[in-house]
Amino acid sequence: MKSQYVLPITIVVAGALIAGGVFLAGKSSAPTNGTTDGKVSVRPYTPGVDHILGNPNAQVKVIEYMDLECSHCKIFNDTMHLIMKYYGDSGKVAWVQRPFPLTQIHSKAAQEAYAAECAAAQGGDTAYFAYTDRIFEITPSDNGLDLTQLPVIAKDVGLNVDTFNVCMKGDTFNEKIQTSYNEAIAAGAQGTPFTLLMVGSDSVVLNGAQPYDSMRAAIDAVLGEEITPPSTTGTTTTQ
Repeated sequence: MKSQYVLPITIVVAGALIAGGVFLAGKSSAPTNGTTDGKVSVRPYTPGVDHILGNPNAQVKVIEYMDLECSHCKIFNDTMHLIMKYYGDSGKVAWVQRPFPLTQIHSKAAQEAYAAECAAAQGGDTAYFAYTDRIFEITPSDNGLDLTQLPVIAKDVGLNVDTFNVCMKGDTFNEKIQTSYNEAIAAGAQGTPFTLLMVGSDSVVLNGAQPYDSMRAAIDAVLGEEITPPSTTGTTTTQ
């Protein structure tokens, strides 16, 4: 899709957020305006580097930079699974997760991000998403996960625990995680989840844990489908 479509998408999402009465707030991020921030430059989906759920050739990719100890990411994780349940079978929408551990407030987040990469190294994207889902399921968030659970989670999702533990002792993924963090900062991220809709080389920022209706409105705008006004009121937050 050509870049001239980005501005209308931005306006549609902003209108959906305003109509829903949603707002942004967060402990670690600067106040934001509750709308999209407009077009930004960010690396497109990269096979072999990124973890993707859905069709790698999808027209729309939701790119999420996330912190596994962020309570708002935990909520947004559930939202995105609903989004993928709705759009996934059509192959029009895919979800890309990238690590963005906010270690200044979540000292455990980097190790959890590393554990997710170790899961992917052993079992691919299927294992990666199973692993991150399980972390979000059991963590109380806000740096509350007991890190001794990381190999237990590996076992829960069907990984070889010995292989996982060997991976965790290395430093193979440190540069990848740091690079992802730097990408998010360079794109203007001030908190998590930091989410973008990407179509071709164009991307639009969606601040915070957007509710389901707002995500639907934005995606439908990109796909050129009829936009349904938000049916529920949600609160959009970043951490």
